[in-house]
Amino acid sequence: MGTKETKTGGWRSNKWVRAAIPALLLHCSIGTVYCWSIFSQEIADYIGYTKSATEWAFSFAIFFLGMSAAFLGNVVEKDIHKSSLIATICFAVGMALTGFFIYYGGQHVTVLADGTKQGSPIALIGIYVSYGFIMGIGLGTGYLSPVKTLMLWFSDRKGLATGLAVAGFGAAKAIASPIMQWMLHGLGEGGIYKMFIILAGVYFVMMFIGHLLLKKPEGWHEPQSKDAKPSITQVLKTKPLTNYIGIWLMFYINITCGLALISQEKMIVKCIGLAASVGIISTISAIFNAGGRLGFSAWADTMKDRNTIYKMIFILSIAFTALVMVTNGIKNGEGNGLLVFLVLALIFFVNAGYGGGFSNVPTLLSDHYGMGSISAIHGITLSAWAFAGLTGNQVATYIVNHTGEWVDHDGTKMNPVGYQNVLYFTIALYVIALVLCLVLVKPTDKALEAKKAKKAA
Repeated sequence: MGTKETKTGGWRSNKWVRAAIPALLLHCSIGTVYCWSIFSQEIADYIGYTKSATEWAFSFAIFFLGMSAAFLGNVVEKDIHKSSLIATICFAVGMALTGFFIYYGGQHVTVLADGTKQGSPIALIGIYVSYGFIMGIGLGTGYLSPVKTLMLWFSDRKGLATGLAVAGFGAAKAIASPIMQWMLHGLGEGGIYKMFIILAGVYFVMMFIGHLLLKKPEGWHEPQSKDAKPSITQVLKTKPLTNYIGIWLMFYINITCGLALISQEKMIVKCIGLAASVGIISTISAIFNAGGRLGFSAWADTMKDRNTIYKMIFILSIAFTALVMVTNGIKNGEGNGLLVFLVLALIFFVNAGYGGGFSNVPTLLSDHYGMGSISAIHGITLSAWAFAGLTGNQVATYIVNHTGEWVDHDGTKMNPVGYQNVLYFTIALYVIALVLCLVLVKPTDKALEAKKAKKAA
């Protein structure tokens, strides 16, 4: 049973207080997972491990985000208060424990005879479990919890509503990055573990307030009996199964390509001669990420078929990637204003398209399969994010480490050809995604009806 937006009744029935604000509080907290690159090297140095060893903590966090969303989607469907509380506790506890294991690791570093440091395996495994598994559960349930609620409250502008919340996830990096940079240096010795413990408390308060405020509209009642609510399999079978497979795969590819480029973003920016502006460019790219989440989803509200947005994202991603490939922009960009512009345009658009792909998934799924089981279906679809988290940055790192040549650039080792080669991987996947988008994902009923009406006229 649907609902109309409630316009009276004070703050208890206000869609901004009961949906938009709590969604932003939840997503602006959990979205800080994308700040990983800011402190990953500091963690590695403090606990005596290589950066590549600690990098798996981020990959595990994204993997368990997707898998917890997939397996706990039904919990979110039934009780958003339980799921948002799970998210609050898991995210805050995971962050605090990460701080504890960083502290433990710093106290148990062994200096070997050759002067190299050997870290404690307990610290590294503890960080994997805390940041990867426990925080990952908080990420998945926290990401899902406000989405359906937003679409119910903003039934006439579902894309704008979900875009607003998911933009909070993307904007979290832009907001938190300078604060974390200050804390790393401003808290003195051990600033890295102190930062995690302090922020765990801050984000717990933010998310708990969001948890208390979050509420579905009074007029919406979830079907209670099994007969009243079909299974997810039955819902998916209302359309050809290839339709859902197409949505899952193009979502997976968009994330994989986004992570592949974003994971190398810092070094690419240095490679084109903008080392002094890395922080500013990182903030701008985060703004594009958030803007893409809000802009693309709000734009899709005006379209007959939301799948059109994905076609645009993939076509433009192919175009920008091809331009940088043809001009060897990353390799030859330093000192060339046009090539620097092309490389930055690619970075900014991929960030925007990456964000737009996220914000349009729940509304695209609701257009195809209805609102009844949207949290569960959205949760299963987020498993694509889980697998992309294990492949995107890892494949890009493999390409950079095994192709091209490392050179010294103002005291920093970098591999311009390797970064350039990552684009061959991403453009091939973008082409596949566009084909899937055109062939497998069928037009929605709304789009078909509009087409029939146009022909009749």
